[in-house]
Amino acid sequence: MKSIYEKALGADFSKLHPRIRERFGFSSSDRVKSVGRGTMERIRYAKLAALPLYAGTKRHIMFPQGGHDIPFTIENYAYVDGYGRETVTWIRSFKFPNAIRRFDATMIYSDSRGRIVDYLGTKQHLAVDLQISAAPNGGIRIRSGEQRFYEGLLQFRFPASLTGIADVCEWYDDRADCYRISVEVNNPLIGTVFEYEGSFQARLAETEQGEIPLDVKPLREELRE
Repeated sequence: MKSIYEKALGADFSKLHPRIRERFGFSSSDRVKSVGRGTMERIRYAKLAALPLYAGTKRHIMFPQGGHDIPFTIENYAYVDGYGRETVTWIRSFKFPNAIRRFDATMIYSDSRGRIVDYLGTKQHLAVDLQISAAPNGGIRIRSGEQRFYEGLLQFRFPASLTGIADVCEWYDDRADCYRISVEVNNPLIGTVFEYEGSFQARLAETEQGEIPLDVKPLREELRE
């Protein structure tokens, strides 16, 4: 079975560095996980965005905290969710001196939208369209698009002025023998809202069928894409 990223990239998946293809090329049928550990050299946020970022901490959607040389882990598991969709977890934990902050997401490939949809947070209330491409350095570039909110009967699209457009690039540094990642979230009104960059080591490891830790799965699943 193809991974959701190979499905999104098509023939361009072959343009990725072999180590990036390894990290983004597995599916639930492979029964493997990728767990990475490293350091965020820099994390920064805009003071003007502190209030909405603080609200996001309760659902593990970003946070108003910055620093340098912050230990970090990332957990990627592929599984089939309750609606039968191939799903990949993105559980990022940042160990600050006074707190552990998490940024959780689960991604699916939406056949109806023809792209990957990223559900942010612990309850999949925020669905974001993703544009996936191969970067010139052999990395994978992920850029966010339209954002939608779902809760109960409530559903709406966020106007562009109220969203943060994320630009993510993950690549492999052959000289340093590590993965590198750069994330920048910008708002059209206030500029850069949140950003971080760092490096990490990650390896694939086998899992038993169904061995998906409960703390990496969302608390609820959203059918609407």
